[in-house]
Amino acid sequence: MNVSSVLVTTKPEEVEEVIKTLEESGLCDVYFHDDKGRIVVVIEGEDVNEETFKLREIQNLPGVLAANMVFAYSEEEWESAAEYLQKLSNDVPEILNDENVRAEDIVYKGHIKGYIS
Repeated sequence: MNVSSVLVTTKPEEVEEVIKTLEESGLCDVYFHDDKGRIVVVIEGEDVNEETFKLREIQNLPGVLAANMVFAYSEEEWESAAEYLQKLSNDVPEILNDENVRAEDIVYKGHIKGYIS
């Protein structure tokens, strides 16, 4: 599952009409708007292709001047990051697990692995 936020831009006088069109489209959920023509929506998709399809459909809706993806989240990215972090957790320097060492006695030199004295 992918989730992304999209900034939709329209003319200030068309904000309410474009919001209605976005809500009725079934492509996204509307979360925020201002009186300057900016609307924040969230799209979901099973993969990047579905999200890209939805973004293009939003870009082609009447009254939409621009629609740009701002933030994106992918479960696959999280799974990869979680595996990497799990591997790193086994590499914690012994000094950090030693209850007899006071935190103020640890000298950090910019990189945790191999740079602790």
